[in-house]
Amino acid sequence: MARRRSLGEFAYALTIGALATLALVILIGPVLIVLATSLTDSHAIRFPPEGISFRWYALLLDPVRSGQIHRAASNTLTVAAMAALLATVLGTMAAMALARSASARSRALDGFFMSPLVLPGLAFGLAALVYFTLLGFRLSLDLLVAGHLIVVVPFVLRTVGASLSQLDPALLDASASLGGGRLYTFRRVTLPLIAPGIAAGAFLAFMASVDNVPVSLFLSSARTDMLPIRMWGMMESTLDVRVAAVSGVLIAVAFVLMIVMERLVGLTRRMRG
Repeated sequence: MARRRSLGEFAYALTIGALATLALVILIGPVLIVLATSLTDSHAIRFPPEGISFRWYALLLDPVRSGQIHRAASNTLTVAAMAALLATVLGTMAAMALARSASARSRALDGFFMSPLVLPGLAFGLAALVYFTLLGFRLSLDLLVAGHLIVVVPFVLRTVGASLSQLDPALLDASASLGGGRLYTFRRVTLPLIAPGIAAGAFLAFMASVDNVPVSLFLSSARTDMLPIRMWGMMESTLDVRVAAVSGVLIAVAFVLMIVMERLVGLTRRMRG
């Protein structure tokens, strides 16, 4: 009986280990291939690379030959920063309002605010384009910020909501009993305790905006070109190796930022919460 149980545990561990290894290969394999391709010495995207060189990273830094990429990256960072900032403010306010009530209306509003994560991205991008066009708005960075804001608010709402769920109500009652008003209690008690959740939500919102393709595809124009759309166009037209170099930069920056956020606020724990 014990031997049968040990064989079953061994088979279970072997199966889980094999699935975990397969998942890691699927997730990490493409990233490693892109990084290796970005270091190629040839004029075409090819794996394995014929030689190792940083020429494409040097070309990527050239303000003349890579000026369009720089403009697209600047637009992307501007939109992501503005969308993340607004999402942090609005998402935090919404999370605090919903956390104070357990009514059916609050649950319905929570589902409504989280719905952008469920809607197909292309469908939402097309709907946003039609809606803004009917209102008479022209394509601009402001419209991109508005479109990205709707998509990234749920990240802040979820992480801040998780932080609020772990907040001890006795602390708020103690502050009120000692004469602290709502604003004072929020500034001196609530805000410091939920600050890690706010920071995690802002980071996730920023990264989601940078990586957003559907909304950028429909709401960007020649003057408001976004980096993912620029990379897509370069892949379709010339298969430029600089696309791999841009991907390498994005992977490295995202990896460093994730490590920093994990050390500062426990990003993984906030996402699970």
